[in-house]
Amino acid sequence: MIDLAILYEHPQWFAPLFAALDRRGINYAAFGPEGNWSPGYGAIPAPVVFNRIAMSSFLREAEHPIFHTMALLDHWRRSGARVINGADVMAIDASKARQLALIASLGLAIPETRVVHRVADIEAAAATLTFPLVLKANIGGSGAGIVKFDNMAELRWAVNEGELPKSVDGVLLVQDYVPVRDGKITRIETLDREYLYAIDIVGGGAFDLCPADACVADSGIAMVAAEPDQMLIDAAERIADEMRLDVGGIEVMIDDRDGTPRFYDINALSNFVAKPMDVLGWDPHDKLVDFLDMVTAKSFA
Repeated sequence: MIDLAILYEHPQWFAPLFAALDRRGINYAAFGPEGNWSPGYGAIPAPVVFNRIAMSSFLREAEHPIFHTMALLDHWRRSGARVINGADVMAIDASKARQLALIASLGLAIPETRVVHRVADIEAAAATLTFPLVLKANIGGSGAGIVKFDNMAELRWAVNEGELPKSVDGVLLVQDYVPVRDGKITRIETLDREYLYAIDIVGGGAFDLCPADACVADSGIAMVAAEPDQMLIDAAERIADEMRLDVGGIEVMIDDRDGTPRFYDINALSNFVAKPMDVLGWDPHDKLVDFLDMVTAKSFA
């Protein structure tokens, strides 16, 4: 049996990880979520399973694997596998509403938000906020499913015409539009619930940008290595610990109106920044492989 199984769906994102594993000689197999599985059959693909299914997978395939993967990972866990970023983590990754509730439960600031599941409730939710505001899909990815409205007339038109974001789970967030100080957000990456590195993303606003995509695309978005305040690092580690997040990015922006740091997104995919040697001066995949090697060794202890 192999030591490590990696479940993924994006065809290019994980080439650096696979290369790092190959360099270390780790016995692994990587495969997609295609095919079928039996809930009554307890076989596991490996003692350790690393989940790399992205929320943005629904943008690439209408028959996306998000909910299928949650059930599969839970089945493998019950069958004895150590699942990294397993079904419980993925369930929070797949709900911005749950992410915000988790963050707020820790006493951290979030954008003022209302959660709805019916179009008929959107206007009433918006009436409790001030404009401008944004509508967000509860399951998004790489900026998908976010629309900004400057006034109620614009929102009412979109409601009447059906021109609204769509979430694959039918849930929407009506949210205060936060003016971001200096036009930048900070993404704090964690590994094993501890700080790994951070980058500032400039020019995109709080629109759930993918560091790998944005870095290689002609997007007008710049990313630079960052050194966040220790209070932000501590907060990110608390979020990761509360979520039991093995590896993932946590995004925060400074509200230009009052200087409040507002945490607004958790990304359990933790798709490391492209061209890390240029941006960071080191490759975080090496530390990720250290972690995978440690977890795999413990599974055989």
